[in-house]
Formats: sequence, structure tokens, C-alpha cells
Amino acid sequence: MKILANDGISPKGKEALEAEGFEVITVTVAQEQLIDYINKNNISGILVRSATQVRKDLIDSCPSLKLIGRGGVGMDNIDVVYAKEKGLFVINTPAASSESVAELVFAHLYGGVRFLHDANRNMPLEGDSSFKKLKKNYAKGIELRGKTLGVIGFGRIGQATARIAIGVGMRVIFHDPFIEKANIVLSFYDGQKLEFNLEGISKEQLIKSSDFISLHVPAQKEYVIGEKEFKAMKEGVGIVNAARGGVIDEVALIDALEEGKVAFAGLDTFESEPKPEIKILMHSNISLTPHIGAATAEAQDRIGLELADQIVSLLK
Repeated sequence: MKILANDGISPKGKEALEAEGFEVITVTVAQEQLIDYINKNNISGILVRSATQVRKDLIDSCPSLKLIGRGGVGMDNIDVVYAKEKGLFVINTPAASSESVAELVFAHLYGGVRFLHDANRNMPLEGDSSFKKLKKNYAKGIELRGKTLGVIGFGRIGQATARIAIGVGMRVIFHDPFIEKANIVLSFYDGQKLEFNLEGISKEQLIKSSDFISLHVPAQKEYVIGEKEFKAMKEGVGIVNAARGGVIDEVALIDALEEGKVAFAGLDTFESEPKPEIKILMHSNISLTPHIGAATAEAQDRIGLELADQIVSLLK
């Protein structure tokens, strides 16, 4: 059977599938050519990340397709319910990239509180001519330790983010409409463990109480953070979105940054992705990454192997 990994798969995942007799194709087929390619090559399974769309038209037009796999958590680029109604297997890897995304959140947080994103822009331009000026500009950083991190969305990634925050010495509060309580376990290199029991609070309470806010929610029809929420936040809050574009109102975010309500933002996803707005890209108080939350070697290996295990169990 042939598996098309249209958005790529790790070498370990590819090897695991090939060892079980699958033919793994790793060419990237353009969206408009995908139906024709699947039919001509008798593809049994398609693996995607966030770039490729698997919608009703493709599902209806590709009778050879038996399985759709998403390398990662969110499946908003797949018509999941319809695919299952048509008898296709739909799989994803919800746990594989949690730690990688959580670490990226803290890369943005540490970069924000110490102005690293802006210093890295300006040091190559002015470091030799305005060193003392830049030193003064970036000398008012703050520490994360002792501050409150509010986590909106407390699934696997939200809880992985909480574990790092607790390890850093932060207070963690969370809001999730589906989770009232959570047991957070910190595991250390020598086998020791510590447990923390957290109780969820309302979004309104979280917004008012947090020094920093991190979002970990699926794609939404409405903004999770908009003008109303920004106005209710503490002065000088930091906010990170490594979840999905469109959960933050970016126009309202720019206004909040300009007014000083928000000190900095870290964005890995964008409303108009893959073409983020120029105002977002050029703002000196926004730390930017191009949707790379799960893009670590370790996470990609876990994703590939987890997909391979599921495919083997379902199709063989």
C-alpha cells in the first residue's frame, strides 16, 4: 500500500512504515493537483500537517483513500466527521509535540522579558555605533520567577507549558471549559517527581490576574482574546499564541501594544497565515516565529513513529 506524506515525515517514521511493507512517498503535491495524484498513484493513506487541506471534495473524489493522518494535534484542515462517515480512518498525534510547543512558548516569554527579539534585530545594525544606547534600552528586563502565568486551554500542550512554568517558579492558573481540575506531575532527571493540583478558574478571572498569558486552544469561530479582554488585562502583560491563528484579534493586539497595555507578544501562528500582516511582522514588541511549535527533531521523530504505529495497526 502507498502512503503519501504530503507535508513530510521523519526518517524514523518512514523507515518504520517501509519495514512493514508500505511504500512511502514524500513528494509535496500542490493542493490543486492532489486529487489527480492520489487517484493516479492509488494512494491508500495521506499524511498531512497544517499546510495540506483534506476536505469533502478530496474525500469524495479519491476512492482509494482509506486513511488520513495529521502529524500534530489540531485537525481543522481536515473534514474529520465527514471522512469518518465515509468509512476512512482519521488519526493524529496529540501527545507527540506537546513538550516542543511548550518550550517554544518559554523561548518567546524569555525573549520578551529580556527584549532578545528586538536586540537581535538592532545589534547587527547599531551594536558597533550605539552600544551604550542599546544597553540602556534593554536594561529594564524582568524575571519570570514569581510571576503568574495564565494558560487558556489546558489540554496536553497547556499542561506541558504549566510544568515548565512551575519549574521556573511561576504561579500557574488556567481556564478550560472542559477541565475543572488537573494534576500536574513534574518528573526530574533522577527519577524524582513532584505533583501539583490545580483548579480551573473563569476566563475573566484569568485575564485580570495574569502577568503573562499563553493560549492553547483549537481553531475558533470567534476571538478568544479581543478588545474587551485586552482592556481587562493587567498593565504590561505579555501574551503568547503558539496555538492557532485567529484566536487573537491582531488589530486589537496592535492597539494594546501601542497603548502599553501589552508589553510584548510572542506569535507562532497568525490570522492571515501564511502571509502575516506587515504591522505584525514589523512591530518591535512582537516576537515572531513561522509556526514552528512542533518543529523539533525529537517531536518529529515521535510524530513519525506514532503515525507509523497507528497506520500499521489500522491498515495491515
